[in-house]
Amino acid sequence: MAAYMITSTLRRVLLVAKHASFQSRCCVASSRVQYSTVYDSNEKTFDKILIANRGEIACRVMKTCKKMGIKTVAVHSDVDASAVHVKMADEAVCVGPAPTNKSYLNMDAIMDAIRKTGSQAVHPGYGFLSENKEFAKRLAAEDVVFIGPDTHAIHAMGDKIESKLLAKAANVNVIPGFDGVVEDAVKIAGDIGYPVMIKASAGGGGKGMRIAWNDDETREGFRLSSQEAASSFGDDRLLIEKFVDNPRHIEIQVLADKHGNALWLNERECSIQRRNQKVVEEAPSTFLDPETRRAMGEQAVQLAKAVQYSSAGTVEFLVDSNKNFYFLEMNTRLQVEHPITECITGLDLVQQMIRVAKGFPLLHKQEDIPINGWAIESRVYAEDPYKSFGLPSIGRLSQYQEPINLPKVRVDSGIQEGSDISIYYDPMISKLVTYGATRAEALQRMEAALDNYVIRGVTHNIPLLREIITHPRFISGDITTNFLPEEYPEGFKGHQLTSEGRRELVATAAALYVSAQLRSQRFLGNLRVSTTPQEQRQWELCVELEKGSHTVAVSRSGSTFTVEVDGVKVEVSGEWNLASALLPVTINRTPRVLQCLSRDAGGDITLQYLGTQFKVRVLSQLVSTLSAHMPEKVPEDTSSILRSPMPGSVVAVSVKPGDVVAEGQEICVIEAMKMQNSLIAAKAAKVRPMDTPPLH
Repeated sequence: MAAYMITSTLRRVLLVAKHASFQSRCCVASSRVQYSTVYDSNEKTFDKILIANRGEIACRVMKTCKKMGIKTVAVHSDVDASAVHVKMADEAVCVGPAPTNKSYLNMDAIMDAIRKTGSQAVHPGYGFLSENKEFAKRLAAEDVVFIGPDTHAIHAMGDKIESKLLAKAANVNVIPGFDGVVEDAVKIAGDIGYPVMIKASAGGGGKGMRIAWNDDETREGFRLSSQEAASSFGDDRLLIEKFVDNPRHIEIQVLADKHGNALWLNERECSIQRRNQKVVEEAPSTFLDPETRRAMGEQAVQLAKAVQYSSAGTVEFLVDSNKNFYFLEMNTRLQVEHPITECITGLDLVQQMIRVAKGFPLLHKQEDIPINGWAIESRVYAEDPYKSFGLPSIGRLSQYQEPINLPKVRVDSGIQEGSDISIYYDPMISKLVTYGATRAEALQRMEAALDNYVIRGVTHNIPLLREIITHPRFISGDITTNFLPEEYPEGFKGHQLTSEGRRELVATAAALYVSAQLRSQRFLGNLRVSTTPQEQRQWELCVELEKGSHTVAVSRSGSTFTVEVDGVKVEVSGEWNLASALLPVTINRTPRVLQCLSRDAGGDITLQYLGTQFKVRVLSQLVSTLSAHMPEKVPEDTSSILRSPMPGSVVAVSVKPGDVVAEGQEICVIEAMKMQNSLIAAKAAKVRPMDTPPLH
């Protein structure tokens, strides 16, 4: 929404307004942005800010800067020259080639960009240099303001070993573990007692983090975590601590200034994770009572004050089933999931960071901070959810349409139709946020938003996201960080059709097929052949779905089709706009939004139904009878070939030609989007040179 130009007196009145006014600013005035940038023209901050980041977070920071009247500078790699954040900025500077260590982590190039553009301050976003104390020191040396905490707080909280010691000293609950630098991982793990968590001391975002249940897993986890930590953070030190089984991951947003004031802005529930990376977050948590929330908030503020913290930051806790909570880490930056806090408080956290960096005191008291409504965030990734709950996918967005036309939906993204998702950067497409007066309302809006989100050209994780937010256990709030492996022990398989769901899908596919047939008979609204007899109104078809075949009878009345499937009549009506990416229909009086992803003349149709893609074949009775005589294509035997499940770079090869390998033995390590993945042999075999023909 547009920034408000107000007097300082009116500003104070607005900022201490009670919950109702926060709600009106947060969620009624705009369906796209669920927070308010209350801007006072007399409060001078900066003329120009450089955003040392890319993608959605760079765009997010720029939006607030523009509302505050601040010019922005984007930095970019050569492959990001046409990226959205580059187009959005007032100025842009290329800082190097695609690899992050040569561009977005290239401090020399970024410092040159700051000097060249005359930027007065730098907002680092999250990741990259956001928690790099050396970068903050270099900025300070040239009188450039770092929009974040000072170097002491970054160092203290960025090092997980030191932060744990400081948390203990500040009377913050901590997880039992080894507080020094790890040298003999197996001995330390044995002393602590399995299971243990191996973590990169300088890490975050799930990188350099693994759980070990025995000595072998400790050795393997230590090796891979060290490599990931060195690659992602330039620091391969690790720590080992007791793994709290079946915990919740709940974090407290803090906000502090340079005048000794600090607030806690309530919690975020981040328990839905895969590979220690968050997938779905919500605020507030269904689990916390007011007493536990207050205790966690007060401990978070104690820690912030202990390190003289000044900016927005996040203190993460693990919470067990008895509401005992333990300090996990502090992220000294803007968190990925900050939008849900903005929704329930009405505060613009980027604006608060800019104000604090300039030296202004906080204008809020703890009693001013509401929990107003409920917000849920789904991280939409270019990932294949059927492989380990999400392995990276690459490609070009051939069609892209965000569901921002829906009420109280916010999409933070940094891509557009035609953008490339590459192997070099995080595969996040966007953060999809919905808000409601209640959790049930926010969940309903999320379900609709996922159904209306059009993403073509890359594999994405919307099937998994939709299954999570409609799962009975998630709806009840009974979740832990083990939710995904517990509910999908054999891996995610997509939406499992009930008999009713199968009939709905078969009926919709049949109606779509008939609509396409009728459309092909017309040109400019008229029948193509004037001598064609009266338009057909009944059809006998065969619909194949998931190795099952259904004989269906279809009749039509206007835009409504009655389809008899397995003796049950299903009524499907809609506008049947075959050129639209979305297919809104009403099935037996229940509104649904499907997507027709592909359709060909042979009757093959791919539909996205309840988030999951289903391949359907619709044939006339005659064609169905004849197709039974067609030979089946024999699939290729790939059991002797090791194929990477995701695109990436080979960083290590553990075998050589002539080696005999056992089933489960590591063959190589692939690095994809800054994560290291060990590829193993599927069976016992002998490694042969690439130019040697396979044995038959």
